[in-house]
Amino acid sequence: MKIQFLGAAGEVTGSRHSVEATVGGREVRFIVDFGMFQGGREATAKNLEPLPFPAKEIDFIVLTHAHIDHSGLLPRLCAQGFSGPIYCTDATFELLKILLPDSAHLQRSDVERAERRKKAGKWRGDLPVTLYSMEETELALGQCQVLPYGKSLELCQGINLEFQNAGHILGSAIAVIDITEDHSNKKRCVFSGDIGMKGKLLMPDPAKIAQADVVVVESTYGDRLHKTLADTESELIEVVNTTLSAHGNIIIPAFAVGRTQEMLFLLINLVRRNLLPHLSIWVDSPMATAATHLTQHFFGQLDKESQSTFEWFKKNPSAVDLRFIADVEESKALNKIKGGAIIISASGMCDAGRILHHLQNNLPRAQNAIVITGFQAYGSLGRRLVDKATKVRLFGEEVPVRASVHTIGGLSAHADQAGLLDWLRGFTSEPKTVFVVHGEPEASAVLAQSIREELEWKRVIIPERLHTYAC
Repeated sequence: MKIQFLGAAGEVTGSRHSVEATVGGREVRFIVDFGMFQGGREATAKNLEPLPFPAKEIDFIVLTHAHIDHSGLLPRLCAQGFSGPIYCTDATFELLKILLPDSAHLQRSDVERAERRKKAGKWRGDLPVTLYSMEETELALGQCQVLPYGKSLELCQGINLEFQNAGHILGSAIAVIDITEDHSNKKRCVFSGDIGMKGKLLMPDPAKIAQADVVVVESTYGDRLHKTLADTESELIEVVNTTLSAHGNIIIPAFAVGRTQEMLFLLINLVRRNLLPHLSIWVDSPMATAATHLTQHFFGQLDKESQSTFEWFKKNPSAVDLRFIADVEESKALNKIKGGAIIISASGMCDAGRILHHLQNNLPRAQNAIVITGFQAYGSLGRRLVDKATKVRLFGEEVPVRASVHTIGGLSAHADQAGLLDWLRGFTSEPKTVFVVHGEPEASAVLAQSIREELEWKRVIIPERLHTYAC
């Protein structure tokens, strides 16, 4: 059996891992996740790279969850000739129906906007490109097959798949794949996908797996510890109260799936506990709105605290003035609000979507606050804000950064170093090989060394992109 790491090796985005095995007298190739690279020009170039093998040679895809850095190039792959099934959980499939068309729409909109600006002489540099069309997203969605948590499915002779809850976002899964190669014993490969934090908002704790021969584990925050939820709440309370008392706005770039819903539950829960006053919250993202409604649909998959908060808000709807923005004109009208608003908008890394307009209008005013709630990839606008840029370029114009920028790391949907080690301790015996992926170089290196030292596991590898490893 061989694994080739096509993405998320030495970086966080672009998750895709190709597995080759000889079963039933033939070579079988499948891929775990097929995500989009994100953050800057290098990401675009990688997204346009051809695969090292024809797409039609892929037998099937195993998809751990719906986030674009794990699913975002599926339509492009299908358009290039992949015609097999895409296995995912039910909630992941429902989220894909929201995320993939939105991704196609954003790509088309970015190109059209750039073309208009170039025609007007206001665009510098290369034009953006569309990676796939709306029709190609429908092609990919038509190839999805749902597999519930905890149910084993034979994907082909000698290969079985089971999903366990990863506790990351709605529908997120750990992929447990048993492979029995010809003339060989069964090997269990466990792909973590993205592992959630224990005790986090909305999601249950990630499931632990008892045995594996090969583990592919993420390392987004493998070099650090998150703040506790109590510290996170205290920091958020201070930012909200200080900004509102100064008659400013609070702008929260948030991933439409997962983070937006967490922020809503957190803010509502703080009002419920009388730790924040009455709030006026606008969710300005059609995708986030759809994802929030979907979260309500999968109410039973949420943790008990979130279910309790949701039930309280249904009984006390006036406690928070919560509005979901539907059309573009309503979104533009938010820019007239000079104080007292909490605006949650996508994208989470500030690279596209309506958040750019809210940043353009609110960054120049010192009484406003920008609250960063998730990982910001290298090269993204969000990362430049976190790194204390004094000005940023938006829509071809320089915008001064006078608003305060706050990074509230305790809201991460990813486990920190302690959480990842705790999840790995769930294996009752040492895996033969552990691959550390989905992290920037420092984070992956620190986690790998921690696994060697604290768990005393011997074969811990940080794979290089496009390299193939025998297992």
